[in-house]
Amino acid sequence: MSDGTQADGPRSDPSTGGTARHAVVVGGGLAGVTTALALADAGVRVTLLEGRPRLGGLAFSFQRGDLTVDNGQHVYLRCCTAYRWFLDRIGGTALAPLQDRLDVPVLDANRPEGRRLGRLRRDPLPVPLHLGRSLATYPHLSLAERAKVGRAALALKGLDLGDPALDTQDFGSWLAAHGQSARAVEALWDLVGVATLNAVAGDSSLALAAMVFKTGLLSDPGAADIGWAHVPLGELHDRLARKELDSAGVRTEVRTRVTSVSTDENGRLRVQVPGEILEADAVVLAVPQHEAHELLPEGALDAPEQLLAIDTSPILNVHVVYDRKVLARPFFAALGSPVQWVFDRTDASGLKDGQYLALSQSAAHEEIDRTVAELRERYLPELERLLPGARGARVQDFFVTRERTATFAPAPGVGRLRPGARTKAPGLYLAGAWTATGWPATMESAVRSGVSAADAALAALGRPRPRRLFEFEEAA
Repeated sequence: MSDGTQADGPRSDPSTGGTARHAVVVGGGLAGVTTALALADAGVRVTLLEGRPRLGGLAFSFQRGDLTVDNGQHVYLRCCTAYRWFLDRIGGTALAPLQDRLDVPVLDANRPEGRRLGRLRRDPLPVPLHLGRSLATYPHLSLAERAKVGRAALALKGLDLGDPALDTQDFGSWLAAHGQSARAVEALWDLVGVATLNAVAGDSSLALAAMVFKTGLLSDPGAADIGWAHVPLGELHDRLARKELDSAGVRTEVRTRVTSVSTDENGRLRVQVPGEILEADAVVLAVPQHEAHELLPEGALDAPEQLLAIDTSPILNVHVVYDRKVLARPFFAALGSPVQWVFDRTDASGLKDGQYLALSQSAAHEEIDRTVAELRERYLPELERLLPGARGARVQDFFVTRERTATFAPAPGVGRLRPGARTKAPGLYLAGAWTATGWPATMESAVRSGVSAADAALAALGRPRPRRLFEFEEAA
């Protein structure tokens, strides 16, 4: 790095009659990339700084021999309008398609073979009738439990997401108070909630859980249709994202760690990196909450220590390569087993022979530090129990990826700790899935935070919002 301007020199800003305003975005995950694209689309000169050698944050890919491996399985829903906007903005929509209609195979390992499969799928009917037939025939709950689930869903639909009292309660206690058995929590509420919240119901804020279920299952018939990348995540969040950043004129620097953010005597922001100081009219910290705390100038937040009180939750990913095909469907969820969700990543990884399965294990506090040998001993027999085809198959590779701080913990009370995009330091903004988006820590939340940070910065800079942001809001 040499100076604080782009190689082709500063651009003219017709609205000011001088040099284009300069913004520095710290962090190249989905929040940072979104912020940078939105600012650049509005005519702001942008420098994006990322400490890692790649973009994508915690949704990335790496090479393992001939395999291209995602660090973890990431999915999104049709109701994730911000992430869908992001995919469209980088030209990746066709590479991460949605299901035509929600359909989740659920295997119960404790039921006799031949009777293990249940399905959660929707019909082309209005809410809540769209899930009525699926719930009525769901074999993993008794008839009485299914009826009580329906009543709880209607009660959930009636909750006011704007009520701050919801954040003080835990979802598990609310479910128990509304007649939900331990089996109903396991076979339905946690089946969905653990994957989206990264916590079991008893450890989840009622506000965040209600938001997930109301938005995903009780808002629009197609809201919960599932989408996922059919290519490596790096193809989307790194290669395509970087291509669009380059096209927008963003200066992107990887392997560049920011050491401090400060304000000079003239009130201009200064971003320190090794060997260089960048001056900026706006700075967006799109980094994890603990890193943001370290970089915040004094007085930027009334209670900066609250960022350190936002706890984290781990995700463990188990990767198994078999010498033959053992799973006929693209994915399934499991009950009665430590296995949670299993996805077929064969084609996306570039594997030519055999089958590559990725197990996504959320809220993995008890397993995140287990050795590979221990995890192999635990999960291979479980896959054989769930998948008859795995019993005669040879395991060609077994490895794990660990994200110890994968998401913020959605515990009761976390809502009051999550800051908005604006800080008290003029020109300094925050972005990240952990900020006050109203969503749990998802790709959707990350993109929404980037839109909010860019919107706040553009308003302060006197720049018009790019039309593309309005397209996202219309989709929402």
